[in-house]
Amino acid sequence: MRRRSFDADERDFVESRTTEPPATSHDDKRKSFTSAKFDLNRHSDTLDRRKVDKIPTVTKSGSNGWTTSPGLSTEDTKTAATLVSEPSEVDNMPGQRGWRLLWSKSPRSCSLLTLACTFIAVSILLSIIHSFATRQLDPKGCHMYYSRPIFTQFADFDTEHTRFASKYSLYLYREGGFDEDPKVKGVPVLFIPGNAGSYKQVRSLASESAKYYYNVIAQDPKALEDGATGIDFFSVDFNEDFTAFHGQTLLDQAEYLNDAIAYILSLYHDSRRSQRNPALPDPSSVILIGHSMGGVVARTMLTMPNYQSNSVNTIVTMSTPHARPPVAFDGDIVRTYKQTNDYWREAYSQKWANDNPLWHVTLISIAGGCLDTVVPSDYASLESLVPATHGFTVFTSSVPNAWTGADHLQMVWCAQLVKPIVRSILHTVDVHRPSQTKPRAERMRVFKKWLLTGMETTAEKTLQQKEPSTLLTLEDNANSIVLPGQRLVLRDLGATKKPKANLLPIPPQGIPGSKKFTLLSNQAINQSESNGPLAVLFCSVFPLAAGQSATLFSMDLDLSDGTSGSTRLACKNAASDIILLPASTRHSIYPFDGTQPFSYLQYELEDLADHQFVAVVDKPTSYGEGWVIAEFSDSIHSSIESMMGLQRLLTFGSQFRLPADRPTSMDIHIPALDSSLLAFKVKLGKQACGDQAELFTPLMRQYLSEPHESKFFVNVKEVDLSLHGIAPFMPPPLRYQARNNGVFLQLWSDPTCDSSMDVTLKVDLLGTLGKFVMRYRVVMVAFPLLVVAMVLRKQFKVYDEHGSFISFAEAMDLCLRTSLPVLILALTFLGISFSIASAAPPRTSLLLWRSNATETAIDFTKNDLLLGSQDPIFWFLVPLSGLISAGVCVLLNTVALGLTYFLSILYSLLTSKVPWARSDDGRKSSTPTLTANSPRRRIMTTSILLLLVSTLIPYQFAYLVACLVQLATCTRALRLARETRSGAHFDFYNYANSILVLMLWVLPINGPVLVVWVHNLAVHWLTPFSSHHNVLSIMPFILLVETLAGGKMIPRVTSNFRYITNILFFSLAVYAALYGITYAYLLHHFVNIVAAWLVAIHFSGHNFSLSSLIQILEVGDGDGDVKKQP
Repeated sequence: MRRRSFDADERDFVESRTTEPPATSHDDKRKSFTSAKFDLNRHSDTLDRRKVDKIPTVTKSGSNGWTTSPGLSTEDTKTAATLVSEPSEVDNMPGQRGWRLLWSKSPRSCSLLTLACTFIAVSILLSIIHSFATRQLDPKGCHMYYSRPIFTQFADFDTEHTRFASKYSLYLYREGGFDEDPKVKGVPVLFIPGNAGSYKQVRSLASESAKYYYNVIAQDPKALEDGATGIDFFSVDFNEDFTAFHGQTLLDQAEYLNDAIAYILSLYHDSRRSQRNPALPDPSSVILIGHSMGGVVARTMLTMPNYQSNSVNTIVTMSTPHARPPVAFDGDIVRTYKQTNDYWREAYSQKWANDNPLWHVTLISIAGGCLDTVVPSDYASLESLVPATHGFTVFTSSVPNAWTGADHLQMVWCAQLVKPIVRSILHTVDVHRPSQTKPRAERMRVFKKWLLTGMETTAEKTLQQKEPSTLLTLEDNANSIVLPGQRLVLRDLGATKKPKANLLPIPPQGIPGSKKFTLLSNQAINQSESNGPLAVLFCSVFPLAAGQSATLFSMDLDLSDGTSGSTRLACKNAASDIILLPASTRHSIYPFDGTQPFSYLQYELEDLADHQFVAVVDKPTSYGEGWVIAEFSDSIHSSIESMMGLQRLLTFGSQFRLPADRPTSMDIHIPALDSSLLAFKVKLGKQACGDQAELFTPLMRQYLSEPHESKFFVNVKEVDLSLHGIAPFMPPPLRYQARNNGVFLQLWSDPTCDSSMDVTLKVDLLGTLGKFVMRYRVVMVAFPLLVVAMVLRKQFKVYDEHGSFISFAEAMDLCLRTSLPVLILALTFLGISFSIASAAPPRTSLLLWRSNATETAIDFTKNDLLLGSQDPIFWFLVPLSGLISAGVCVLLNTVALGLTYFLSILYSLLTSKVPWARSDDGRKSSTPTLTANSPRRRIMTTSILLLLVSTLIPYQFAYLVACLVQLATCTRALRLARETRSGAHFDFYNYANSILVLMLWVLPINGPVLVVWVHNLAVHWLTPFSSHHNVLSIMPFILLVETLAGGKMIPRVTSNFRYITNILFFSLAVYAALYGITYAYLLHHFVNIVAAWLVAIHFSGHNFSLSSLIQILEVGDGDGDVKKQP
């Protein structure tokens, strides 16, 4: 019943648009020809008004369903010629009906429904952009790093070594004032720039390496003895290639870099170019540092045929999209990503190390966080590629002493990041080994120490691995012992006249409930007990017998004043396990403000099993405001877990009350909050400290267990909370694990205030809108094609059934009433089912994906479909994307109409001033035309263009040319329709304009490869792209555009073949929604198939021969005569 109602509405709409007004003349012959004249204008194969009196046919549907053109009588032909020269039917319409019909024929006409949807869509889109630009923004805290670069180019790394020598170059960096010798002498490190990156971006990293080595390591004999040495930084000039846009360019760079590694290693064998100690082994591997797409190139190198085995064992990447390509507009980049990621997954799925070619490789991924607006930091995750034993992902806000986000370019020059990255690499060096690095397990420990906070569950404590180094002698009554269960609080550290030890008894093992030890101080805890006001020692009783020497200990700390009744303790210094936290005072604003950080210790009770006391030694120094808080707390009292579901959390928020007798450190766990698409506000209530000043203001850490993302907030009152947890389109982890544990809020507050504190969590709706931008940018390419395909489907449906090709705006109005909402609703339910299936655990199968039979098969592509959401609560994203896309399509259509309107006016002004645009008597021609070049010239032009595509230029360039030609066709068609006000001319313009809108939405997909091609021409690299010279990828577009350029209106299809058109456009719409984001490059090929079908319809009424091809492309000459073939 609904379908009948809609068909009736559609029929009434078309009839009201095309019904002729009552005849104003009593001439029977004119009345009888009205329909014939209408059909002539609707279905004529050419739209040149000067040829109407020459055309002896009017179209009608043949028996085969395709439109044919039998002849007209001579009388009808004369009548047609008479009528064409008279005003059109719109000019003769009286009153409001004429204006209403004229408005309905206007391509710019929009219904109230279309206007309302467009207004809502634009409002939402602007809100999203405004939110992205102004809300939930991380503060910028990076400081510029300065250097004195000296670059030496290796000119002899030429075509004898690599076939890319004429395009790329290799450089060695030296820091002025420290090391200006071009000879190699250290450990080779190769820097790989990213998309459009420069080799000069290595300056900050290489400069810090030279300064730290000569100022610190070279002054430490023990470090030199252990194998530490300097670094030779190499960098590659890729001429700012656009690696992210083109897969073949990525493969070329990977091949070149493998050749470069072989050349770099050969330098150390040449005594003329090397100053290394001959007793040391020559390097056999190179450390890689990749920025952005350079990190992907680094991983791809290990899959290339020219890769030298074991020549790479350490890769550090910065802002690198490992998990998936940032844009999927090139088929080669998608396939290269898949092949590279499959290689790494297959390698780490092997059961035995001997079968894993990457067993020795360490991969570290550093992400910039929300400030990186070039690459989504979610894509930097290694969860789906590398096990935790071989690599990890860390965010810059987690790096000690950095505590700040970084944008895409800041990653390579941010001083707070450059220092820990370079120093971690220097501490992995061991020149005594051929690989020049420590074993993989030790390298992982070094990277975790320098790049992680130290509070992760995987963090390794060094206390148990140490031997007691300090003998602490105490007078029995001179030092205080804190009663079990009490907290140690010391104010005014260093104010004592002599050192004093404060002992905390360690609870016995095995007591009910788990306990942990925490210590927080605003003073630095040094490795040497002789420096600083504070020392923290973990001790056990040491019964030193009479005459036994105390030389077993490197430090003897005697606080007994020589009394006989003293206690001796064998102690370990905890300074190596110190965790640095940003200072939080009343004057603190950002964690990176440069204030001396807090010192924090955290141990589980099991870590202290070999000890009996914690000794906090307060040593006299100049009076200051130092303080320390130490305690043992029950885990059950120091953590709160919210059992609230995500839906309830979004609706009502959450509130927690921290008791007055809480521990110094509290953990609030919110398992439901794990999505990177959500943003929240956290507000802390004010705590009253009474007469005593608080030691510090609240300090909060927001963190995830995987990836390692921590954000610190100082002097907390109200903060923004956003995270990089479960993100759209992300592949599942390499080893299956349950859903992410959600976000944790670790809160340090002054326990001496003895007052409760309220913590409130509420969703930030406007801030949440901004999170959609980075995750769904490509949606604005794929989803609008869904809308355009449905609009074209409706236009062809109306045209085939009623003979009128309605405008884009009219078809949009009809689609908004039924077909689009129904399709979006179906896709919404489909998206919900995908989300439910994504959250389900994988099935165990005997036929596993390249893995051993004891593991569970994992589908790494299960989140590629539709919008890639992994939570059904985001069901609204599909209709929201559909609504925004519909509004954007209306806007693009309006822009296209405005552009063609402007160009048509300009075209009219120009043609009115040239001689060929006037009649013989000098007056302006009253019969505007839509003509094209001669058939021979058009065929030659098309053939030459296709030949160039097959040899020199990529088909993307030809597509750009086709778009420009189509724009010119629309301009001429609009001028003709405006001046003649003919229904047939308006139909043709609507058809041409809709094809132009379709082609414009596909243009961004072809744009990146076109940019790469132009860039290669600029650097004189003329090697053609082997993957972009498929003539069939552009031929249908060229033929369709050429046909339209000649004014050829597509014939109506009244047989069952019209359903093919319907199915093609519907399939395009569904594909754009399901696969358009992940495989966007295939949208061009799908639209190409649609164009081929339209060309077939254009050619349907002719025999497929060379003569028929010329005939269908044929147009009239300048005199109005029709050329005829012999």
